[in-house]
Amino acid sequence: MGLVDELFHLVYNWTSPILDRQECFKMADPVTVSDIFRRAIELRELNPNGTLNDLKSQLVNEFKGGPLPSTELLTIPEYDNIAPEEDWTAGLPIVLRGIQNEDWAEVAHGIIISLEQVENYPKESGREDDPEKEWRNRHRRIAEAEEKNLHKWMPEELMAMAKRNVKS
Repeated sequence: MGLVDELFHLVYNWTSPILDRQECFKMADPVTVSDIFRRAIELRELNPNGTLNDLKSQLVNEFKGGPLPSTELLTIPEYDNIAPEEDWTAGLPIVLRGIQNEDWAEVAHGIIISLEQVENYPKESGREDDPEKEWRNRHRRIAEAEEKNLHKWMPEELMAMAKRNVKS
């Protein structure tokens, strides 16, 4: 993007009634899919009774004219502990297609799909980071086999030394 384009986007974003000055400074940096997703969540919290189509329109109006996100950062990693990957990534192929076609409406549509999945997952099945689920606790699944094999193959004195080292 050339200097004239960057200045245009900076001036456009500075004078846009939708954005405040802090948002304008954010817009001057390359936007990521995670940034757009977080902004969708902020807008959703401001208007929880609004429709997803209204939210999509707001996102398009807010981000159109700016540079599209890079495809190399096509992820929303902060939601990995909230919902399974197949839920929060549901809209990412559409986001990718929107980036490739340079279409903000498709980018926003993909973000809305992911947002809807992340919103619906806890309602339908409870939060994935609930300690009772322990779906990420790999040790819980292998503890019995690990204990059996350690006692079978590790001498008593090495086992005692390992336990002392773990405690300290």
